Amino acid sequence: MKCKVALMSLGCAKNQTDGEIMLGVLADNGYEPVSDPKAAEVIIVNTCGFIDAAKQESIDAILEMAEYKNGNCRLLIATGCLAERYKDDILIDLPEVDAILGTGDYDLICEAIEKTLAGEKYVKTGEPDRDAPECLPRILTTPPYTAYLKIAEGCSNNCTYCAIPMIRGKFRSRSIEAIVSEAQALAKSGVKELILIAQDTTRYGTDIYNEPSLDKLLCELVKTDGIEWIRVHYFYAEAVTDALIRVMADNDKICSYIDIPIQHASNKILRRMARRTTKEEISKRISDFRAAMPDAIIRTSVIVGFPGETEEDFNELYEFVRTVKFDRLGAFTYSREEGTPAAEFEDQISDEIKAQRLDKIMTLQQGISLDKNMSRIGSVIDVLVEGYDEESYLFYGRSRADSIDVDGLVYFATEDEVEAGDIIKVKILDADEYDLTGVREV
Repeated sequence: MKCKVALMSLGCAKNQTDGEIMLGVLADNGYEPVSDPKAAEVIIVNTCGFIDAAKQESIDAILEMAEYKNGNCRLLIATGCLAERYKDDILIDLPEVDAILGTGDYDLICEAIEKTLAGEKYVKTGEPDRDAPECLPRILTTPPYTAYLKIAEGCSNNCTYCAIPMIRGKFRSRSIEAIVSEAQALAKSGVKELILIAQDTTRYGTDIYNEPSLDKLLCELVKTDGIEWIRVHYFYAEAVTDALIRVMADNDKICSYIDIPIQHASNKILRRMARRTTKEEISKRISDFRAAMPDAIIRTSVIVGFPGETEEDFNELYEFVRTVKFDRLGAFTYSREEGTPAAEFEDQISDEIKAQRLDKIMTLQQGISLDKNMSRIGSVIDVLVEGYDEESYLFYGRSRADSIDVDGLVYFATEDEVEAGDIIKVKILDADEYDLTGVREV
């Protein structure tokens, strides 16, 4: 057995899957993954570099892990988005880091360790469009019944506020055959819930099949034995097809969960963001989803305080949220990202106004969320069991309406034995803004 290796992965689910592949590659090559960094001889920090808060979290994590170099740790390696975007800064300002791997190079983790242990300052970045080989081993860091399944990498939308194309390269779809093969392997390992991820899932296939092909991919994935729920993240309104809506409506395995990040509802701001849609198109597609799937859960994210956002623009967004009544909403203040067009816009908004607008829209959404959850009292829903809460003396899990780590939970009482990964019926008896409470329905 070679070195013991610990990995800390930050940021999005796409980064998490990269980290899981690194762990799989390491284990396949004789390294021993460990969860406690104190026991590790090599520590990897798989960083996020999307917005200022994420960058600071990554830097803090690197400095925290560097403390273990006073003990067993021989190497500290930075990988992921911060490493790709700020390689030179890391080399100068964080001498504790012994090796750097960018977003296109995570499969080379063994080479990075071996060459660094041999005395080389290993730095490999600058190829975000490089894709790792298919069929690499993977060690899940999600619960064993749930797994993310990356269907594409990168992004070619080039929104004016976003650094993702610089960090992860242009949009690149994986083949249907490779994705289905991975889904089958995950199912054989005990996974029941697949969460399809990409920066823009609705453009899946446009680069390799010359047309949007998410509907075709879903038609193949629903055939996978053992998979009971399929959830899709990140729809873009203008790329949603009627065929996709039909496939989702017609297949019970596919959760009626629509994660559609609109970012704004003022057409002026949408144009400045270089979004490829309008308020009217967003509204129509949401209506289309709800007409085809009356139980559809619509999740979105919005940005407040974008450069040039007037009070009138914000009020238009506020009214859109109030009228559409999203089931889930995350709101963020605009983060000025260097190297993006919006960072150079002159009409930046003050932090004070950003905070006020954020508070106002989140207060609105809390009321909407409470009303939505209260309306579910008396219903019987499927729940994927996740664990037991010692404080409330209740079990908990997630419904089809709740994705892992971003949505609420369903708490429930039962006199029967249940295990994590079971899917059971729960009758809802109470609700708050985020969570539901009920009893197992037998």
